[in-house]
Amino acid sequence: MNSIKNIQQLEVANKRVLLRVDFNVPLNAEGVVTDDTRIVAALPTIRYLIEQKCRIILMSHLGRPTEAREERYSLKPVASDLSQKLGQPVIFADDSIGPSVEDAVEHLEEGSVLLLENVRFNPGETKNDPDLSASFAKLADVYINDAFGSAHRAHASTAGVAKLLPVKGTGFLMDKELQFLGEKTAQPERPFLVILGGAKVSDKIGVIDALLDKADSIIIGGAMAYTFKLALGQKTGDSLTEPDKLHLAQAAMDKAKKRGVSFFVPVDNRATDQLDFDKGQVGDMRTFEGDIDEGWEGVDIGPKTMQIFSEQIVKAKTILWNGPMGVFEIEACNKGTFAIAKAVAENKSATSIIGGGDSVSAIHKSGFKDAVSFISTGGGASLELLEGKDLPGVMALAE
Repeated sequence: MNSIKNIQQLEVANKRVLLRVDFNVPLNAEGVVTDDTRIVAALPTIRYLIEQKCRIILMSHLGRPTEAREERYSLKPVASDLSQKLGQPVIFADDSIGPSVEDAVEHLEEGSVLLLENVRFNPGETKNDPDLSASFAKLADVYINDAFGSAHRAHASTAGVAKLLPVKGTGFLMDKELQFLGEKTAQPERPFLVILGGAKVSDKIGVIDALLDKADSIIIGGAMAYTFKLALGQKTGDSLTEPDKLHLAQAAMDKAKKRGVSFFVPVDNRATDQLDFDKGQVGDMRTFEGDIDEGWEGVDIGPKTMQIFSEQIVKAKTILWNGPMGVFEIEACNKGTFAIAKAVAENKSATSIIGGGDSVSAIHKSGFKDAVSFISTGGGASLELLEGKDLPGVMALAE
């Protein structure tokens, strides 16, 4: 990583700068951005380049278009949103390569911003096509990657183009992501507490295994906790479990014991006899200690577990949280997740890191987003970095 330069170590003044951002944001039916977190996160880098009188060419993907072009995935609405935030016009290009784009770049003035159309409208983007990478590279003198959320993908706009431009580096957001999810978890101030939730053990087992080598305590919540409870010989009713992954859960608990890592699974759970996620509805709710009866599905941690988990959070000096404690999207099932959010936010002496994915939605919904140290913009990228994997979009920036 030492061979990777950040934006302030590069000569960018008055240059044409190709800036890969992550504007993969949700849009409503009217094409209005409904969550601007990722746009706001990119603003410091864009503003810095404006101050340096650069000609700024922004590139991003949006969604997963299956055809060459799908209008619902156009970045045009994002240009309007960004323009308002920057307080200056943002020129929108109807394509991301080709003569019209090259002409738009040619006529850019110092300090002006051009947003290219969705790079995934090019079939070669996800294939890391060398010709497409070359078409991107000819637009600029400098390449900056500030799209941490896409850094785990070896695509033309993240890895391919970076290898073709000699002057390249990270933006401010990418720097912060690598600092908090990399350095501050690799050499944490102790005690280091990891809180992991979400649906499946299989999605998080790599992270659990890697963090067992670093953490002092690990808390398990969410649906994957029921697989751990099953491995402990408890009954889980109709809760979501992965019976074929019991060996992974057991191996994680064995490793924790061997390494002296405190390992917590819920002692009680809130469960329902009917869950309709799409309608946001549940039937009757009950709290179960230990075993969960047949016909009942665990949807949240119980009050005793909230208390035990909160007591661990108070003691920690570094907290990493990835994954909710239950079906927080439904009001009847959000108490556990919001209790954890409150406890994390109230520990002012700790460095608190929200590791991307559903945890970001949860911390926003809880109302505590401004009280934590750092909120990652990455989902899959966060998990891969925490597992210790190399991110292609970062490695391509090495000299």
